[in-house]
Amino acid sequence: MEALWVVALAMAVAFILWTYRWSHPKANGRLPPGSLGLPLLGETMQFFAPNPTCDVSPFVKDRVNRYGTVFKTSVVGRAMVVSADPDLNHYVFQQEGKLFESWYPATFTEIFGRDNVGSLHGFMYKYLKTLVLRLYGQENLRAVLFADTDTACRATLASWASQPSVELKDGLSTMIFDITAKKLIGYEPTKSSESLRKNFVAFIRGLISFPVNIPGTAYHECMKGRRNAMTVLKRMMRERMADEGRQPEDFLDVMIEELRREKPVLTETVALDLMFVLLFASFETTALALTLGIRLITENPKVLEALTEEHEAIVRDRKDLDAGLTWAEYKSMTFTSQVTLEIARIANIVPGIFRKALQDIEFKGYTIPAGWAVMVCPPAVHLNPEIYEDPLAFNPWRWQDKMEITGGTKHFMAFGGGLRFCVGTDLSKVLMATFIHCLVTKYRWKTVKGGNIMRTPGLSFPDGFHIQLFPKN
Repeated sequence: MEALWVVALAMAVAFILWTYRWSHPKANGRLPPGSLGLPLLGETMQFFAPNPTCDVSPFVKDRVNRYGTVFKTSVVGRAMVVSADPDLNHYVFQQEGKLFESWYPATFTEIFGRDNVGSLHGFMYKYLKTLVLRLYGQENLRAVLFADTDTACRATLASWASQPSVELKDGLSTMIFDITAKKLIGYEPTKSSESLRKNFVAFIRGLISFPVNIPGTAYHECMKGRRNAMTVLKRMMRERMADEGRQPEDFLDVMIEELRREKPVLTETVALDLMFVLLFASFETTALALTLGIRLITENPKVLEALTEEHEAIVRDRKDLDAGLTWAEYKSMTFTSQVTLEIARIANIVPGIFRKALQDIEFKGYTIPAGWAVMVCPPAVHLNPEIYEDPLAFNPWRWQDKMEITGGTKHFMAFGGGLRFCVGTDLSKVLMATFIHCLVTKYRWKTVKGGNIMRTPGLSFPDGFHIQLFPKN
């Protein structure tokens, strides 16, 4: 009996010591304030708690109020520093590859693939970025994708106008997926492509969810969706690898050309993970932002009026009133550009951007230890009243007479910053501007139901956003 007491006491002491070490990690300096929460679990539950507003999440807001703009926490078993500080955010992006490198939690790596572009560094990352810019860069965007986007927006809106109502997020996701999947993997809008898109929808629902991989959870469905989508991509790649006489038609063919080189830089795994990430990123983020944008425009008649004036003036200046949108017309959309920036600022599609410290970093009296993660928090900057007056107000005029943003800045990082500034930024802006042009020049609309948002911490529309379209005379 006495021996059992000794064992129990030893276990209790060991647990207390372990808990103490968890909550008081060693550092060569002064750690930022904050709590690491419970051992292993950390503050994961609080991080994923739902938030039904566009405001900064309570998880971040409460800790900024308590600790300041730089604090420590632990999420999904990883100690990290969260930055709501514009100076630290900018420093992290500028020191990519020197003091910091891209990093994501192990759950994200499982979801996106161990060789996904976000986990690659140095030469390999730059090499892949150069390949992707052949598809999403300004030259191909202007020469090919722009006209395809205009045609798709016209056809999609005409189709919606014949229906009693349409769920905007789902409709936009389908439209954008069809555009990008065709250019990426040659997929046509068929039942098979719809099946592939549904796998991505399942993937998306669990992307930013509590990482419990058991049947019935969002995370489990996410991993199942990834496996199904990867099965399709693998089959397509192997079929094309076997067809040596095939002429290049899409980005997958470009990947295969690279794989066939005498000394290829790419591996099949890297190529497949890249295709998977591009398919996901190219449609979901823009569809979410544009859905929220249309809701905001609907709720702000002055914005809608100014948009309509700008776009109807473009149509009036055409020799052929039914002609498609031109690149010159797109570049002339001054107010629309302000609207898309404001949508991106408020939407905050990416709630956190992760990096890892490569060495001990000193910042404003605090130490970020080597190996610790840093989560840059864009919403905390975009919705800071000291930076943006009345930050929750949808006010595109706040961007009037401001310089065009071609990369992330200290106060605007909706598309990231530094070496990893999003390569799809220009395509996203084109998609939003083109859709808005076709919508406001040819249709009126009304909200049927839904439009409420939820952040967990990613953005979603749990009840959808249903609208009805009415063609203008």
